[in-house]
Amino acid sequence: MLCVTTPDVAHREIKEVLGTVTGNVVQSKHVGRDIMAGFKTIFGGEIRGYTEMLTEAREQALSRAIGEAEAMGADAIVNMRFTTSAIMQGASEILVYGTAVKLK
Repeated sequence: MLCVTTPDVAHREIKEVLGTVTGNVVQSKHVGRDIMAGFKTIFGGEIRGYTEMLTEAREQALSRAIGEAEAMGADAIVNMRFTTSAIMQGASEILVYGTAVKLK
């Protein structure tokens, strides 16, 4: 599946717009990661546990959007965007959305 953040695919023509697709994941913090994050706030540096957690959540959300597009018969997703939001204390949502299209 071709996924781009641009409104079209270079050197390809969009034949049909199929509709909006989304994929999301709500991820909560892990107690072990919180302990390590606490140390990092004292000493500084990247909080690798959270980086890995968000990378995995982003990949899962993207996979869900691609699955939705494939179910619609799409060849690509254009105008793809990623967004995050806090759902509650200790939990965040990663949302992927875009437009599923068929290419010529």
